[in-house]
Amino acid sequence: MIKKVNVQQLKIGMFIHDLNCGWLGHDFLKSKFLIKNTETLVKVKKQGMKELFIDTSKGLDVSTDTQGKELKPESSIIKTTERNIIAPAAFGEEITKAKKIKKEVVKIVSELMLDVRAGKQINVNKVDDMVDNMVESVYRNRDAMMCLGMLKDVDEYTFLHSVNVCILMVTFCKAMNFEKDAAQKVGVGALLHDIGKMKVPMTVLNKPGKLTDEEFNIMKSHVTFGKEILSDLSTVSDISKSIACEHHERFDGTGYASGLKGNTISKYGQMAAIVDVFDAITSNRCYHKGMTAYEALQKILEWSKQHFNKTLVEKYIDCVGIYPIKTLVRLEDGTLGIVVRPGIANPLQPTVNVFYNTIKRQLMIPKEVDLEKSASKGAPNNIICYEPPEQWNIDISSYMPVF
Repeated sequence: MIKKVNVQQLKIGMFIHDLNCGWLGHDFLKSKFLIKNTETLVKVKKQGMKELFIDTSKGLDVSTDTQGKELKPESSIIKTTERNIIAPAAFGEEITKAKKIKKEVVKIVSELMLDVRAGKQINVNKVDDMVDNMVESVYRNRDAMMCLGMLKDVDEYTFLHSVNVCILMVTFCKAMNFEKDAAQKVGVGALLHDIGKMKVPMTVLNKPGKLTDEEFNIMKSHVTFGKEILSDLSTVSDISKSIACEHHERFDGTGYASGLKGNTISKYGQMAAIVDVFDAITSNRCYHKGMTAYEALQKILEWSKQHFNKTLVEKYIDCVGIYPIKTLVRLEDGTLGIVVRPGIANPLQPTVNVFYNTIKRQLMIPKEVDLEKSASKGAPNNIICYEPPEQWNIDISSYMPVF
């Protein structure tokens, strides 16, 4: 039973289910743990939160005269609920289907954008069908499709950026418990969010370097072009259109094209702003090397002080994981590994491809280690920290599985 309790009601033997704060808001490696001693109890009370959640099925309960309240399973306060009900085997079953779906979506998007450049109308039915397939995949197992959205190919950026934003937006919807119908509309908007770029001159769109002020103003016009293109399509929902129109708006009003501020930007537009930037800054371009996903999340969290809705940023971090796919991490035993799959129940315990021993300073035969399973078997090997790949001269892609 999950109960909400006052921090002062805590005692040794209770099991913390949720610390009731963002992952950067506490000093613990895990957000779920047993209070085993006085030191841990004191540390929890020093974190600053007034209330948190305990699991009485895994530890002691509060006294009957306390103010603890049982939470209903559908409560939005309990995080990672959907992840907890996904069987680990589902990832392997879904990844093949997800790969096929992504390949088809890339093909459809490339054709669709070339049609728009040629002055033809968008085939909305094709878009709907592809997004339907993507939503079904994500709602069967969000981690399979998300892995593909985090892997960067070397093909045409504009096409793949639209596909990756679509994947990550639908995954974001799943993490926020959106109904499938809403997720489908969000997915269509995400897939079409940059459709207006097909009206931007190729010399500006594909310029291999920083744009001049004049060129940047031309590039910004893609939002207006996108709005015009989609306004003529009666079957495209208002949710979808809001994403195309608002993905460059910023929470502090410094964005474009309308300079909207705060909650005058739709929730979908606010979500798209986060995901659009995340995919852009993690992508390699001819004029800059993309950040790691871990570094990108840190940067977006920093920008949430002005540009993004901080609550949604924290939810997005929960969605992609504290240690996202392709993150280089150091484990307690001194080995280095690449995160290849998110944790199912605990985002701090993903599956890691271990390949280097820092103590012996030598490469190892790469081996996938499921940190959740290791912990459940009584042999935990927790992540200590993120490691910058350039410090180790590591080619991340060479240690990623081929999906």
